Amino acid sequence: MTADTPPALSIVVPAYNEEEVLPEFHRRLVAALEGIGLSWEVVYVNDGSRDATLEVMLGLKARDPRTAVVNLSRNFGKEIALTAGLDHARGTAAVVVIDADLQDPPEVIPELIAGWREGFDVVYAQRNTREGETWLKKATAAAFYRLMQRIGGKVQLPPDTGDFRLLSRRALDALLKLREHHRFMKGLFAWIGFPSKAVRYDRAPRAAGTTKWNYWKLWNFSLEGITSFTVAPLKAATYVGLLTAIGAVIYLAQLLVRTFLYGNPVAGYPSLLAVTLFLGGVQMMMLGIIGEYLGRIFNETKQRPLYITERYLPSRQASTSPTATQAEAAPGIAASA
Repeated sequence: MTADTPPALSIVVPAYNEEEVLPEFHRRLVAALEGIGLSWEVVYVNDGSRDATLEVMLGLKARDPRTAVVNLSRNFGKEIALTAGLDHARGTAAVVVIDADLQDPPEVIPELIAGWREGFDVVYAQRNTREGETWLKKATAAAFYRLMQRIGGKVQLPPDTGDFRLLSRRALDALLKLREHHRFMKGLFAWIGFPSKAVRYDRAPRAAGTTKWNYWKLWNFSLEGITSFTVAPLKAATYVGLLTAIGAVIYLAQLLVRTFLYGNPVAGYPSLLAVTLFLGGVQMMMLGIIGEYLGRIFNETKQRPLYITERYLPSRQASTSPTATQAEAAPGIAASA
């Protein structure tokens, strides 16, 4: 295989402040990909890290030419960093998305490839367990997935599934056509469709470093997912407004009846204040929901690029095996492409 020949498989790894775990991740990744019968590259995306993550990536590239490095000009967030990696993935047959923290074991990748060879365009890793996470995070994550399944309509998110998955080249090409700025990748992965298969695995605790997701960021991420994936909150605002109006009519009716029967005593100010505050709160909440969608429209109309690349160092060589030429095309996918 020449230096300019694109590999069959790309592994996309977005990273932010992951200097401690990257060397071990790369070691385990290389070991997991031995004997898969495919030429491959790994595309590391540095999302504006403030530690030595970029230096570690460059060191890995110097030792292993199958490594590509995409360095973004600043921190754009995981969803955008993931998109940048997919944009730069040169794999001609498939691409795998995986985080660098080793909670998603690289050893599962051969199972994803096996599912792809069966003819599936999307093979996603579905968690059996979530080790190293608090009960609160597990409970809120489960509630989020249940909510998304209820409001997702025709597009259903598989439960207990993150970004860890394999996409065929035609599935990736379809995904890259979606260029909205407010990106909820789990929703976009589901939106493109294509034949899919789940591979079960046990999620491990973070191998090193600290999580970049606190509860406030997770809350904002859930709002991003809901507003990017569905207009259900706008429909809910309509129904809440309708129910509030019906309640007001009922209250007015009973007030009129009581006045005709018992006269019109002076009403108490506490009840009047409570009703005013309630209606004001409902109106502010509705305006907030509308504002969330309006803000997304505003950001989309500016048509700024999703990210800016400070540098891109492509891979120069991918590993091969004696059977690589025969194995690089999955028969099921090649027949359906």
